Amino acid sequence: MKRIYYYQKTTDDVVDSHDQNFSLPDNYVILPNSLGARIWSTTARHLACAFGWVVFRFFDHVKVVGQEKLKQVNGGYFIYGNHTRPMGDVFTSLTIFPIKNFYAIANQANWGIPFIGKYLVRYGGLPVGKNMKQSLKLIKAIQTVIKDKKGEILIYPEAHVWPYYTKIRPFDATSMHFPVKLNAPSFVMTKTYHKKWLSKRPSAVIYIDGPFFYPDTNLSRKEAQNKLHDEIWQVMKQRAKNSDYEYCQYIQKK
Repeated sequence: MKRIYYYQKTTDDVVDSHDQNFSLPDNYVILPNSLGARIWSTTARHLACAFGWVVFRFFDHVKVVGQEKLKQVNGGYFIYGNHTRPMGDVFTSLTIFPIKNFYAIANQANWGIPFIGKYLVRYGGLPVGKNMKQSLKLIKAIQTVIKDKKGEILIYPEAHVWPYYTKIRPFDATSMHFPVKLNAPSFVMTKTYHKKWLSKRPSAVIYIDGPFFYPDTNLSRKEAQNKLHDEIWQVMKQRAKNSDYEYCQYIQKK
């Protein structure tokens, strides 16, 4: 029997985290740079990557198509993905992209998850700001990761996780603010779901598309964001059509 989720708007949060209202202090250091922090960051990333391979790539039978496209970029870039697994999305991503400077933009509620929030998200997450001071710190951290570390930043433009959802929810062009501002390329990572033999839980195929190269300098910043949004939106919608199995059912409440 399928699990049913009810929603009113496609922006609804259908899954609550351990501490949904968790907030970080304003003096929180997003990119700690002490020797101990660097050592633990490297260790945590490798442990999370191993966990991703064993639990999600192997047991969930996740296949990746198009990973070779990442070699076309030498430097920092952004990744846009559909958000369909609370934990699996990030852990699986660590098996696809270089882990040394991989980060994901996430809601602060993730920092309230026991153990994971303190020891894993702490060193790979970029918290969405809840006020101007925190937002400015996030912007600075993103610039550091892309320009100085030449790393990768994962963005879920749909914002909220909808488990095993097989369509793409509408998202705003403001999600493309950073690639345009920093003149950085982007990739798309679309997860699709398929019937697994002798199991109700589906297998997954992840498609990597891109790169969507640097913004058109002949356009205004807003026009460039809209153009990038439309390109990414169309690719994600087209790839999502490859899903052929609905594990969870979503019903809109009238």
